[in-house]
Parts: sequence; structure tokens; C-alpha cells
Amino acid sequence: MSVATPARVSEKPPASAGGGVMALVALDESAESTMVSALSECDWDVVVIGGGIRKPEPLLPLFEQVVNLVRRYAPKAAIAFNTSGGDSVEAAKRWL
Repeated sequence: MSVATPARVSEKPPASAGGGVMALVALDESAESTMVSALSECDWDVVVIGGGIRKPEPLLPLFEQVVNLVRRYAPKAAIAFNTSGGDSVEAAKRWL
């Protein structure tokens, strides 16, 4: 199964998170409910949308869906973009 990795990073994450959090989203019919659940956990300061969702042209509808879900369920969060999974924290810090 293919997965994408939008990372959610916050200064005030859920108690169980212990800092930044990464959610793996399966590229299937469960994607929306997974994202809504993750975005509804707390008031996020930043949401990082990974290249696994953002870069492949066939995933453009999913990328649009992710951006609109962030706007709806984390309206105060900045939106950041990483270049790889290794620089998600740096991407988030640009907006904190």
C-alpha cells in the first residue's frame, strides 16, 4: 500500500504526542477520515504537507482535499511544505 506523510507539528501537541507528530495517510478511501481525526486532536500551530501528497501529479485532487481539510479543521494553523520527510521539523519551524 502506498502511503504519504503529512506531518503535524505543534508547540502544544496532544499530551501523548511528546512533540511533533507525523501521521501516515493511506492513499485510499480512509484518507479523509484519518486526516480529519488527526487535525481535530488539538489546535495545531503548523501543519506540514509532505511531498508524497504534494508532488505526484495524479494526487492533485488529494492535495487539494488536504489543503481544504487543514483550512476547515485547523483554521489557525500555518501550512508548510517539506522537501522530504527529513526536513519536516525545519519546514514547521519556518512558521512557528
